Amino acid sequence: MRRGAYDCDVLVIGGGIVGLSTAYAITRAAPGTRVTVLEKEPGPARHQTGRNSGVIHSGVYYRPGSLKARYAVRGAAEMVKFCAEYGIEHAVTGKLIVATDRSELPRLHALVQRGRENGIPVRELGAAQIAEYEPEVRGLAAIHVATTGICDFTGVARHLAEASGAEIRYGARVVRIDRRPERGVAVRTAGGDVVRGRMLVNCAGLYCDEIARLTGDEPEARIVPFRGEYYELARPGLVRGLVYPVPDPAFPFLGVHLTKGIDGGVHIGPNAVPALAREGYGWGVVRPRELAGTLAWPGAWRIAGRHWRYGAGELRRSLSKGAFAAAVRRLLPAVTDDDLVAAAPGVRAQAVLRDGTLVDDFLFREGARAVHVLNAPSPAATASLPIGREVARRALAVLDSA
Repeated sequence: MRRGAYDCDVLVIGGGIVGLSTAYAITRAAPGTRVTVLEKEPGPARHQTGRNSGVIHSGVYYRPGSLKARYAVRGAAEMVKFCAEYGIEHAVTGKLIVATDRSELPRLHALVQRGRENGIPVRELGAAQIAEYEPEVRGLAAIHVATTGICDFTGVARHLAEASGAEIRYGARVVRIDRRPERGVAVRTAGGDVVRGRMLVNCAGLYCDEIARLTGDEPEARIVPFRGEYYELARPGLVRGLVYPVPDPAFPFLGVHLTKGIDGGVHIGPNAVPALAREGYGWGVVRPRELAGTLAWPGAWRIAGRHWRYGAGELRRSLSKGAFAAAVRRLLPAVTDDDLVAAAPGVRAQAVLRDGTLVDDFLFREGARAVHVLNAPSPAATASLPIGREVARRALAVLDSA
């Protein structure tokens, strides 16, 4: 097709921070490239980007050499610089990771080693030293990670959208994709518009596997949504900064933690329970087609069979405020049930393989005239600038070969 027959060169599906960072990176790397972003919501960053705890992760948790480790370490530094340059609210606060039981001490020491392998400065603390950072927190030992911070990721997403020079179409839910390797892609939205591009980039987050299948590519994983529920701390003065438990390496979730945000409030959470819809922000939100799709995926059942004890504890904390508060008191003994005020939840788009393995790294795949981002949960917001450059690199390579 002639250039004039296309509405754009690159058609990005998804207006979260990863999709907008990709659009930004493409126009920076190849000025003159026409980029259109389709986002089904009326504005940017309405789901994972805007519903997380706002933490700029240091990269201390992630396997050395993995994309998560490399992009988080690089992305954290870049995110702080980006926010400072464009006047976006942020702070480098540091955080504590606290062991409250002797069984957690070996895992805490392993995190020290992992952090050092990832090039992250980590300070080990004894029980008495914890009070230097958090007077109300109790534990047997802790580590302090100085490079962790907080920021307004929604503000970052808005600036990326404005600065990218891309055409951003909000309220544009994709319902059909016609891909022809010899010609390009045509996307139909729920409103009946058709947008034609030379190639497609799938940054659809909670729906990335469905968009891949609409394109005609079969992803090796399916998105299994997990809801994370949060509370606000009624007495935010109990916490100075960020306080985390020692995570269980068998799971991609960090456990219930305390985060003092840029607004001065303290978020507590999240837990992790199965969501009954891709955007299932409460037990009352059920979408039968999406739930049936999750239940039909063998990996979902294998997760449940393998980790039912862990899941039962998360479910209990979801249904019982007292149980949630008890988990918090392991770190912060002064907390009472009345200190917890319900806050907006989020949903994590977790890719799961057929055998029940949780995909533990960012996952990118290419098809004819397409690049798919198939797993980009936390720390994707932290790592969004290097992720965007990587996806842009792949997209431009596809364009060059088309």
